[in-house]
Amino acid sequence: MISYEPLWKTLKKKKVSQYDLIKKYHVSAGQLSRLRNNSNVSTHTLNMLCEILNCKLNDIAIYKKDTD
Repeated sequence: MISYEPLWKTLKKKKVSQYDLIKKYHVSAGQLSRLRNNSNVSTHTLNMLCEILNCKLNDIAIYKKDTD
């Protein structure tokens, strides 16, 4: 499973709020909801977040093995 747990730490580190993402960078609230729920998001969204935060993909997402 892909986890976006690192994204929230990176946002805090870079001092960018979710409000900033929505109002300043035009990230949709729906995209943020999917990220919060570790749901599917497009590579376009991941690329956009990397550009906004000036970071690498592993600063936003990590792979965690599913446990059954």
